[in-house]
Amino acid sequence: MSSDTTLDGEHSAADDLIRLLQAVDSQPGSAEYRARSYELLGAAPGARVVDVGCGTGLAVEELADRGVTAIGVDHSERMIDTGRRIRPRADLRAGDAYRLPFEDGELDGYRADKVYHEIDDPARALAEARRVLAPGGRIVLIGQDWDTFVIDSDDPVLTRLIVHARADTVARPRAARQYRNMLLDGGFDDVTVEARVALFTDAAAMPMMARIGRAARAKGGVSDEQAAAWVAEQAERARAGRLFMAVPLFLAAGRRPSAGRRTTPTTPGLG
Repeated sequence: MSSDTTLDGEHSAADDLIRLLQAVDSQPGSAEYRARSYELLGAAPGARVVDVGCGTGLAVEELADRGVTAIGVDHSERMIDTGRRIRPRADLRAGDAYRLPFEDGELDGYRADKVYHEIDDPARALAEARRVLAPGGRIVLIGQDWDTFVIDSDDPVLTRLIVHARADTVARPRAARQYRNMLLDGGFDDVTVEARVALFTDAAAMPMMARIGRAARAKGGVSDEQAAAWVAEQAERARAGRLFMAVPLFLAAGRRPSAGRRTTPTTPGLG
């Protein structure tokens, strides 16, 4: 395979992901949970915050609108290039969650949305987060639990197979339910966790449904015929206004302890 062909494939995959993320970000409730993540971050105007896995920079732009000095970091140069084009005011940089381009204690806040399910070594990423945060700096992790998508279907057994097969294509599909313990193990204090549910009930969610079916088929969890029949049923539900998918989201927050402060977790909340 030529390098040009490989590059085209990488661009196509990145472009598909960009469209998917834009569809998710436009869904009702998405703006609300992003706003809640900014509240948990506690970033005042002038604070320096990194958004790790920033994608095309929506959160970076929204934080900047609040007066925060926000920097977005993403490993995908395609994402960064697209973000710079559509959000020219946003400070977006190509980078790695394991090697952030900041000095020790340089930042007041660290945010990662829908990122840690793709990270092979969360402990290493959290150690890097702690390194770049100043004492008292805040961290917020947001993400969905891939193993517990709730999708209405005429065939619940097949749906269960598809959901689990799709989850198995993700490096750490259950990372979000582990956020609280990750933060505690990473030495953060004032740890809290909240739950939200993202609801999808209209045809705008069909690209996500089709992607779930394709991924499950590619993983070998279901046959081509089963995947095609399931996606066709979901498309018919979308046309009839009867589509339903609920995705559990978790928002966990913590603080890098100040010198001499004991690490004492708080009771998690449910939002």
